Amino acid sequence: MTYEQLLILQAIVSEGTFRSAAEHLHKSQSAVSHMLKKLEDDIGFLLFSREAYRPQLTPEGEVFYRQATRAIQQMQQLRTTARNLKARHEAFVSLAVTATYPLTPVLEVIGHIKQQYPTTDINLSRETMAGPLERLLQQEADIIIATMDGVPVDQVEAIPFANITIVPVAHPDFEAAQNPQMKTISEIQSYTQIIVADSSTSATSQSRDLLPGGLRWTVSDFAAKKEILLAKQGWGGIPTHMIEEELANGSLVALNVEGYPPRYSQLFQIRRRNSNTGIVAQAIWQQLTELQHSTT
Repeated sequence: MTYEQLLILQAIVSEGTFRSAAEHLHKSQSAVSHMLKKLEDDIGFLLFSREAYRPQLTPEGEVFYRQATRAIQQMQQLRTTARNLKARHEAFVSLAVTATYPLTPVLEVIGHIKQQYPTTDINLSRETMAGPLERLLQQEADIIIATMDGVPVDQVEAIPFANITIVPVAHPDFEAAQNPQMKTISEIQSYTQIIVADSSTSATSQSRDLLPGGLRWTVSDFAAKKEILLAKQGWGGIPTHMIEEELANGSLVALNVEGYPPRYSQLFQIRRRNSNTGIVAQAIWQQLTELQHSTT
């Protein structure tokens, strides 16, 4: 059984006659008949009843044809994949995005890219602190969205991408939030600060907004951190876009902490210099740039 034989079968069904199938495939009618007979011999049963003028699928032929059309579609998709790979469409592209940035805009870009290049796999990871930078420097990410903290500027290309604000917050019933006056460092040290772990290794790890000498509870992500704050178990900084509803309804309130004002952080889209950027990675880079321009 060959792909060409399955195409013969499909042409006979769609065109209605052996003659029309032959014309559609630019083959002789005898060649079409011969290839169909060879297919029937291979599978061991008749695909068509030849009693009428127009060949009709047998019951077995109906079942076989349904499966054959799926096989043809899969083969066509495989050929498309091969053509794209030959055209230097990457097999996969990796992005690492800081956990402080909302994913929705990035997902919109990826959605457009997947429509243009459906055979390229996208690997998207959420990283904290120095995690995106480490992924980039270890060539585990083609593009990252992160701050420039610790970034070797001579090794990368960076474009301003977005600004975020991180504010210290707690539940209004949490003891440290019940007095609006500024808390000194010594006062706040007795309350547990909830922090998100750095997803990088110790070699490139960063520390931001850590209260020196205070009690700490480390979690893996901002979702867990937010739940703990809402449970009145501590205080900590969270990007404002993650807690808009809670700030609006009062289930979280901003804290006034010495040495811990709201932090305004600029994010960049970053890639390595002198790397062999593929077609898809370049398309993502360009669309991220256009996204940034559309929001300024």
